[in-house]
Amino acid sequence: MNFFPMLLSIFALLFATNLRADGPRDNLPDNVRPVPPPGVEVPAEDRTELEAGLKKLGAEIESLRGAVKKQPAKLELLPDVEVYHKAVRYALNYNEFFKKPEIAVAKSLLQQGAERAQELRTGRTSWNTSTGLVVRAYVSKIDGSVQPYGLVVPSSFKPGAARRHRLDCWFHGRGETLSEVNFISQRQKTPGEFTPPDTIVLHLYGRYCNANKFAGETDLFEALDSVKRRYPIDENRIVVRGFSMGGAACWQFAAHFAGLWAAAAPGAGFAESADFLKVFQNEPTKPPQWEQTLWHLYDATDYAANLFNCPTVAYSGEIDRQKQAADIMAKAIEAEGMKLTHIIGPQTAHKYHPEAKAEVIRRIDEIAARGRNPMPQRVRFTTWTLRYNQMLWVTLDGMEKHWERARVDADIVNATTVRVTTKNADALTLSVPPQNRPLTIGRRPKVVLDGQELNAPPVPANHSWIAHFRKVGKQWTVVPSPDDGSLRKRHGLQGPIDDAFMDSFVMVKPTGKPLNEKAGVWAAAEMKHAVEHWRKQFRGDARVVADNALTDADIASSNLVLWGDPSSNKVLAKLADKLPIRWDAQSVKLGAQSFTSDHHVPVLVYPNPLNPKRYVVLNSGFTFREYDYLNNARQTPKLPDYAIVDVSVPVSSRAPGGIVTAGFFGERWELPAAK
Repeated sequence: MNFFPMLLSIFALLFATNLRADGPRDNLPDNVRPVPPPGVEVPAEDRTELEAGLKKLGAEIESLRGAVKKQPAKLELLPDVEVYHKAVRYALNYNEFFKKPEIAVAKSLLQQGAERAQELRTGRTSWNTSTGLVVRAYVSKIDGSVQPYGLVVPSSFKPGAARRHRLDCWFHGRGETLSEVNFISQRQKTPGEFTPPDTIVLHLYGRYCNANKFAGETDLFEALDSVKRRYPIDENRIVVRGFSMGGAACWQFAAHFAGLWAAAAPGAGFAESADFLKVFQNEPTKPPQWEQTLWHLYDATDYAANLFNCPTVAYSGEIDRQKQAADIMAKAIEAEGMKLTHIIGPQTAHKYHPEAKAEVIRRIDEIAARGRNPMPQRVRFTTWTLRYNQMLWVTLDGMEKHWERARVDADIVNATTVRVTTKNADALTLSVPPQNRPLTIGRRPKVVLDGQELNAPPVPANHSWIAHFRKVGKQWTVVPSPDDGSLRKRHGLQGPIDDAFMDSFVMVKPTGKPLNEKAGVWAAAEMKHAVEHWRKQFRGDARVVADNALTDADIASSNLVLWGDPSSNKVLAKLADKLPIRWDAQSVKLGAQSFTSDHHVPVLVYPNPLNPKRYVVLNSGFTFREYDYLNNARQTPKLPDYAIVDVSVPVSSRAPGGIVTAGFFGERWELPAAK
């Protein structure tokens, strides 16, 4: 009798059981473990030493800030010092030393921070030109926080040299104890899974443990900008890759931003929410329809057609339950008429098989050597939201209806003709950068748009051709700008509520008396929750200002998150009559619907009437909560553009109260017609 298959089956079952070990416990919304977990007790002597070190380094940082404020090159390097202070401050102040040895690591980080501060003061910043493992940081536009990233800089890097390097972006796996202290420590000890020759490897922190979604998504692009300012990067040889939770991040970046990368190499992870939660988590809940609709934001399966524009090499272990991610992506890609390259590690669980890993390396290195084509003749693009509205030389500026599939298939037929077909699109832009020359100078290209022939603007002498189109009725027309000046959904201003927290935001605290005590108490508690959990989950200190201290600069630069009601919040009072709700001491009115305001509160996102290029948010932080922290596939928007909350229903690990109604504004930010 052959016992090997039997033993293999037993092993696979044991492995699967181990993966599910926390599964049933993590499906109980009324009994949710904290993420991050509580830390260990810090001995009094160590606490005193760390507090003294923080105080000393903090004073030196502020002194440096004043000394270099008129020296942009040095000021740019200050976050590389500040990141050590922040890492230790968070761990000490918020009980985030998870093991005793981390205390000693923190002491070492304070010393390193002091050494960098001294180097910056003298102008001898050795880390700026070092090779090997280097920790760096940037200041985020979202909340002004300092965010770390790690680099592996090859020995071939020469400061000041014109030669540009390939860059690989690595997304880390799930780590509930991955504090800044632990991330920095890791990035100073190990180069990671892949270190291609002559390649800079960027290790993203991704703002902790969110599968690089929301602010974690913005983190990639802010870190990329930082790296490009500091190192010579070849824009056409950027590769995205990751494993487990990082594999999930890789899938979404590859599918949403396929035109930016030379290649993508996701390993394991998840690619969508519904099927993965059934298979991996045995998720018993059935979310409301608006939440299922919002799965279209991060389900990579919905964007599989975009991988036409990005060579992708997926990896899975043969007996890894997370093989489900590549399998379901393969089906979605096949439905688009393509085939996924899927390397499988034989009889391997949740790790790279050595021979399969070598094959992944060979294939990705070969693709990266060829590099990305920044101006392909044909582009295929699909999206469900204007948050993801660009693919190479095609930009979708308007949709007929959000959260239904839109498609654009664009082809440069010859030097004088471009053919485009669309679905669910009502405005788009075609643009050719000056370094590419597919069209004839001086000629008006003929654009055949959904069968309609249009004469586009002529191609200028520098080849930087751009043409904008908008539907008027059912006919396309050439327009001078993608912005027609009207109130409408557009990229970065399309909702849902969570979208407001992917860019600069300010929380505006009320100073007045609320319309109703119960609603006022709820708003104060929810604001406190939003601030605390922003720090825990997205690793920044939310900027909070009183309603009587908000400045014109705040209104110009940031999304405003207003807490309270038109009586308690002075800013909300100024714009209340310009919002699609009516709210007084007796009722909250949402279109034809009316709710008593003693225990109902509106939450919503809407273009700010004081600055329509930014959002205003009422009474909400990011919308996923404690229950969703337990599995990254749950970390999707839980509320759409607006909702009415019954605050007499207790707050839970899943919701801020009872959700009486919720929905999406239309393409012109109008309430849907009453049914």
